[in-house]
Amino acid sequence: MAAKKMTLEQSFESLDSIIDELSSGELTLEASFKKYEEGIKLIKNCNEAIDKVEKKLIVINEENV
Repeated sequence: MAAKKMTLEQSFESLDSIIDELSSGELTLEASFKKYEEGIKLIKNCNEAIDKVEKKLIVINEENV
């Protein structure tokens, strides 16, 4: 799921789903670890997307000063 390019909103929805699955306590240890890894990848992608937007905002603000 994290391999394809997702919007920020889709990534947050996937993270919510992963959190629900992990919180349920119904996953095996191995499945939990895979979901955890998937979540970490999604968080990294979210952080990168947010950083890009912040950098664009900084540039826009500097141009308007």
